[in-house]
Amino acid sequence: MTLPRPELTRRRLLGTGMGLGAALALGAAAPLAAARPAHAESGTARLTLPAPTGPFPIGTTPLHLVDTSRPNPMAGMNPHRELMASVWYPARPTDGLPLAPWLPDATMRAFLSATGFPLDPALVPLTAGRTGAPVHRTGHRLPVIVYSHGARSHRADHTVMVQELASHGYVVVTVDHLGDCFSELPSGRVLTPADSPGPMYALDYAVDLRFVLDCVEQLAAGHNPDAERRPLPDGLGAAMDASRIGMFGWSKGATATACTMLDDRRVLAGLGLDGPMQPGFGHPSITADLDRPFLLMTADFPRATDPYVAEFWSHLRGWRLEVRAAGAVHPSYGDNVTLIPQAGRLLGLSDEQITRMVGTIDPARALLIQQAYRAPSSTSTCATAPPRCSTAPRPASPRWRTCPEPPG
Repeated sequence: MTLPRPELTRRRLLGTGMGLGAALALGAAAPLAAARPAHAESGTARLTLPAPTGPFPIGTTPLHLVDTSRPNPMAGMNPHRELMASVWYPARPTDGLPLAPWLPDATMRAFLSATGFPLDPALVPLTAGRTGAPVHRTGHRLPVIVYSHGARSHRADHTVMVQELASHGYVVVTVDHLGDCFSELPSGRVLTPADSPGPMYALDYAVDLRFVLDCVEQLAAGHNPDAERRPLPDGLGAAMDASRIGMFGWSKGATATACTMLDDRRVLAGLGLDGPMQPGFGHPSITADLDRPFLLMTADFPRATDPYVAEFWSHLRGWRLEVRAAGAVHPSYGDNVTLIPQAGRLLGLSDEQITRMVGTIDPARALLIQQAYRAPSSTSTCATAPPRCSTAPRPASPRWRTCPEPPG
């Protein structure tokens, strides 16, 4: 199959080299320039995330990970490759512990500055995760899901889905790919995409993710991979089943999920949220066969019109499914579709301006999508009964379009 050279369209930029900041810059620069600032001291309520629907409370803890086998491409840091991560998990009820913010204050300030939203960082939403809460003891180990963000974004950008998974009994590890994200080190140093010495590709993300899989195994074996050896929540390692790992990602992170699965059989199932499926320089498309379940949720990158996604689809040899939601655009399957309408109303943006950022899909419907199509189960049943990998609405639902298999 001969694939055309990628064009630097808005759609391609969003999926391969830019994230929410670029989406706002390209789709809403004029509206944001005219927006009225929103400040917490004016009595404005902070933004909110929807509550997860599962039976378990949620705990979370950060990890600072250092891969001593790789050099650090970023100046003024540890000589070895650094990553920041968070672990989300079912927790015992602990109302006395603080709720983790969606982003730490300094990181939120850098993120808002880069995206151009004149929003007070004090309005950042709180998550449902209690920092450092002890793990809920179920009597058995829990499957693990690893999450990879999109370009120029951060590991919190799909917290709604992450919390949903944790509330239903999964351990979820979210990763910041430093150099292509907004993040904060334990030292307090805030890193942004501007700190990167060069471009990062999905293949670079995949190398990070394979190291994270090593760290998952360390945790499950009772070790602490945190570089500062900060205490872990009680029962965390004993709760993780490193033999049942799934992975999902958005945009570049979706492509990285596919690349990781091709290189590492520890990942049993994958979910790609509107990924362009272009691995990186010298590798314009994915041409290797993948024999494990993979679910595609598409918007700007459907296989019907995108040759790179179609090429990837043709190499899926296990259970596969593509679904699209009516009115969805690239940011519609994550926290953006919940938070941008709230922020837009505070800033005085019109419905039309907000729609240009998150699509015409109703935010309540988008939330149902995130709750229903949870990341494919990484349990052993996923390999033996792929249709059970997700708890999805009936394909005939008007909210969904299940993309049919091509004839022949």
